[in-house]
Amino acid sequence: MTDVLHIKAPAKINRFLHIVGQRKDGYHLLQTVFQLIDLHDDVYLTASTDGIVHRHSGAANVAPEEDLVVKAAKLLQEYTQTNHGCSIRVEKRIPMGAGLGGGSSDAAATLWGLNELWNLQLSRQELMALGVKLGADVPFFLFGQNAFAQGIGELLQAVNLPESCFLLVYPKVHIPTVDIFKDPNLTRNHPTVTISDFIDSPNLEQFGSNDCEEVVIQKYQEVAAVLDWIRQQAPQSSPRMSGSGSSVFVALETDLANHLLSQLPHQWIGFVVRGLSRHPSYNPSS
Repeated sequence: MTDVLHIKAPAKINRFLHIVGQRKDGYHLLQTVFQLIDLHDDVYLTASTDGIVHRHSGAANVAPEEDLVVKAAKLLQEYTQTNHGCSIRVEKRIPMGAGLGGGSSDAAATLWGLNELWNLQLSRQELMALGVKLGADVPFFLFGQNAFAQGIGELLQAVNLPESCFLLVYPKVHIPTVDIFKDPNLTRNHPTVTISDFIDSPNLEQFGSNDCEEVVIQKYQEVAAVLDWIRQQAPQSSPRMSGSGSSVFVALETDLANHLLSQLPHQWIGFVVRGLSRHPSYNPSS
């Protein structure tokens, strides 16, 4: 058994996000394309035999018992009845409340890594079924590939995306997802599309919309300011918010992305990132 494991937990962006309905239990039904990007957290897992889950570092201002990585480890313990424990250390790079899936990616990395460390031999499908109990984005990060997603985000079809460079801007605003999805003004009846509609689109950057965006920019003026700034700097581009916000991304040529990053207003945080075709820990045979 390996004693220590380091996993890169990548962020995601939503190329579009349509809310097409709502279940009786309150969960929203959506259609989206998840795109992995090379901005990542680092998750370090150390196996132990004491049966205790220790979190030594992780998301700031999140109590260990509320951290998704701890919840993931304990869920895996409960499901498999293992006597193993672990120590978890997370070095955060992905901003929180930014619509980039950082917490979900960390949780998926924890499930993935502990399955190996504890020699549990669960299949990817079993891990994905556990992951959805932690959050709707978690199965995608276990799926390990860019995907067209439906349901609450757990029904996934692999999709090939062109290699792209993105300017990603985080306006230092933390947006609780639940607040956006509870808003009465949120669109909940977007007409459905098919994976072929997306793939066959002549311009993937302009396909669809993010149905959360209108609600967010009414509540958070900094997000609206980022969208306006990018449109002014790159008038031919199509900036879009990721997930329920607050990050905004735009596909650009690398030189232009780096130029805009150098001009970014000081109150925001920016990244130039590239799309990934696979999760760094993806193993097609698992």
